[in-house]
Formats: sequence, C-alpha cells, structure tokens
Amino acid sequence: MTLPVTALTAIICAIMLLATAAATVRGRFRTKTAFGTEGDALLTAHSRAHGNLAEHAPIVILMIGLLELSDANHWALTGLAVIFLGARAAHIVGLHQKHEGGPPKLRAIGVIGTWAVMAALIVWILYKVITVNG
Repeated sequence: MTLPVTALTAIICAIMLLATAAATVRGRFRTKTAFGTEGDALLTAHSRAHGNLAEHAPIVILMIGLLELSDANHWALTGLAVIFLGARAAHIVGLHQKHEGGPPKLRAIGVIGTWAVMAALIVWILYKVITVNG
C-alpha cells in the first residue's frame, strides 16, 4: 500500500465514526428525537462526539496523506497519527464523563491533543512547501 499511515488512520477514524453514529441513532430512538437533542445530555454527548470527529478527521487525514506522499518521516508521521487517534478517543470518552464545573479532563486532553497534532501537521506541511518549492 502506498499510504499505510493514511489508510490506517482513515480506517480507525471510520470505525470511530460508525460507533459514534450508531450511539447517536440509538439515542434518537431512545428519546424519540428526529432532530437536535431536545436537551437530553446523553444524546448531546453522542451527537457531539460524532460531529466533532467528523469535523476534525477529514483535514487531519488529508494532511497525513499529503505528508506521506511527500516522503515525510514514516515514524514521526505514525506518531502524530497515534496521538491524534488517542486524542479523539479521549475526547469521545470525555464527552460522556460526568462533570461539574468545566469540561471533563479527558475531553480537554482530547481537544488539546487534536489541536497540537493539527498545528504540527500545518507547520510540517508549510516547511515542506517552503523548502521544496522555495
């Protein structure tokens, strides 16, 4: 396979998307809610876990693919992919944790980890664009 890191990251994200979509649908059947969440905390958690992953995964997968196509360091790229996937898993679990006064720690770790990986990928791609094409 030409893009193994990209492929495995996409597969794991797809599995997470299917799981969070199924949880959201189960929540909709449980609450008999067609749209929105009607204030149900669990349905909101399911819906946001799915939506937030769907918002972040495509661009990260794309950036990983671009770097992999540019012969970026395989292990560094794999490390960033693992951190991203771990951050996304932490975010999903964190959204379902009970909390009082502020977001749950796992949710915060998930957000920070996701943003850190995105920032690293942005910088890496910019570096490659500037040094290869500059």
